Amino acid sequence: MKTVIQIILAVAVLLLAYLLFESVQEPIRFNREVAKRERATIQKLKDIRTAEEAYKAKYGSYTGSFDTLIHFVKYDSFPIVRAIGSIPDSLLDLGVTENKAIEMGIIIRDTSYVSVLDSIFPPRYKIDSLPYVPFRDTNKFFLGATQLETASKVKVQVFEAHVLNDVLLHGLNRQLVINYNAEREKLVGFKGLKVGSLEASTNNAGNWE
Repeated sequence: MKTVIQIILAVAVLLLAYLLFESVQEPIRFNREVAKRERATIQKLKDIRTAEEAYKAKYGSYTGSFDTLIHFVKYDSFPIVRAIGSIPDSLLDLGVTENKAIEMGIIIRDTSYVSVLDSIFPPRYKIDSLPYVPFRDTNKFFLGATQLETASKVKVQVFEAHVLNDVLLHGLNRQLVINYNAEREKLVGFKGLKVGSLEASTNNAGNWE
């Protein structure tokens, strides 16, 4: 009987030790996984911002459609204008401008085109994956675009892309996700990661910046 009690106590001690170890390790593993997922997600949001800014540079507004944005990056191009020739010093002294030199045929402007994809992203960039949240390949970022009017009646183009923590951190300890949501909402006012805003002009800042 004494031996049985000793075995039970030993098992209980081991179980308590394991539970104590897990109570310390679980938040550590959670924070490590959160950091990994957020790093990848922040980079993807930066890429979305880069694509949106390129789109606006060409068309004057942002788009709230990933299909439109991806088609633009894959198939559209930017013009590159270069001047061939130079103005001789003798004509510069006479005040001849570049436009005048073009009229005179001294300088020729040559226009070529470069792919948007090659211009803004590294080689072999997987542009078709742009809408998808890292580690959650079936979930897409929210993407929206609109036009706001400031108090001084200035019209401003804005966009927003975001993902909620409930999506990004799916599969992790639920109570720790709830606690993390409360912390993030207190710090940045949003339970997730986002870039831009549909409610205010933010210079396309991310809420991690």
